[in-house]
Amino acid sequence: MKRILKGNYAAAHAVKLCKAQVIAAYPITPQTTIIEGIADIIDEGKLDAKFIKVESEHSAMAACIGAASAGSRTFTATSSHGLLLMNEMIHWAAGARLPIVACNVNRAIGPGWNIWTDQNDSLSMRDTGWMQFYCQTSQEVMDSVIQAYKISERLLLPSMIVMDAFFLSHTSEVIDEPDPKKVDAFLPPWKAEFKLDTNKPGFFGAIVSPDNYMEFRYLMHEGQEKALDVIEEVGQEYGRMFGRPYGLLEEYRTEGADTLFVTSATPASTARAVIDELREKGHKVGLVRLRVFRPFPGERVRQILGKAEKVAILDRDISYGMGGIWAQEVRNALFPLKGEAPIVQGYIAGIGGRDITTDIIREIILETEDVDQDRFIVWKGLKPKGKDAKAEGIKNA
Repeated sequence: MKRILKGNYAAAHAVKLCKAQVIAAYPITPQTTIIEGIADIIDEGKLDAKFIKVESEHSAMAACIGAASAGSRTFTATSSHGLLLMNEMIHWAAGARLPIVACNVNRAIGPGWNIWTDQNDSLSMRDTGWMQFYCQTSQEVMDSVIQAYKISERLLLPSMIVMDAFFLSHTSEVIDEPDPKKVDAFLPPWKAEFKLDTNKPGFFGAIVSPDNYMEFRYLMHEGQEKALDVIEEVGQEYGRMFGRPYGLLEEYRTEGADTLFVTSATPASTARAVIDELREKGHKVGLVRLRVFRPFPGERVRQILGKAEKVAILDRDISYGMGGIWAQEVRNALFPLKGEAPIVQGYIAGIGGRDITTDIIREIILETEDVDQDRFIVWKGLKPKGKDAKAEGIKNA
């Protein structure tokens, strides 16, 4: 069925298709309409689910943890400081090996107070044990939520579906909503092997001594490593059933490319237009869109980027004092190549919702073609300082 949906409503309709049983709801801009959309769907009788209105995001994740521990398929959504408030429970959900699915609509962290997009909120959760999927389109949001339940329930690890505030969450697109019966065949009801059951009393979350704690953490890491294959398997199965296959990353015109532009989420759409333009002018450039951040697809990244001479990585985030977070991950993946690794340029742009334009992407690619040494961090799109700033202000006025 074709629908015109914003990214947030695509997520809400996906939750309906997945027949989530418990929804924990706490609003925060710009994810609020996900929860409102699900509330409307439940009110219309299109989803039989328990809708729990809680007093904070911390409680929202705690409610999901309780419901998932009892064997229910659960969902919640948040953004920015809401995700940060969940932090304790985010760790608990992963450590308890609960297949919770949550959407995070990327929003900048304050102060200064800002409701627009960058990825620092979700990327700050990189060491919690959650799988993370970064979406480019509203269609991908819907498809990724459906796949995430299957992946999470197979691995007993939680999944975070991530999308850009406003550029994706509030932008309408034509969506192909899958047939509910086909989704039921793809994603059967979850039957938890281990769960809270009053007929079989048990104890969850018990204290673990040093004799066993390290093994629990090893098993979490092992699950993430297994996820690399599972994500691709589920993505290919989804493609066979619904005509839209997914993987860990996406290549665009990378064959024969000397310079590769690497990014995630919605800037990849803008980058395609620039790649096409530069290809027509004879530049050997290509695009790699990283879709999965955790587990990080290091081997695939190494295989693709290792063939290039130069790599430009665009981050819509910043690890203060270090550089872009995606760039750190890519450099780590390329380290085994050592002397054979390409020159890598790290770029920061679009923080706090500032536009990442075709001009910025074109400038990055052309600049990278000309460099002869690595640079950890280059900022693009900053306003000028001093006298230049005054002149710029007059011009903009």
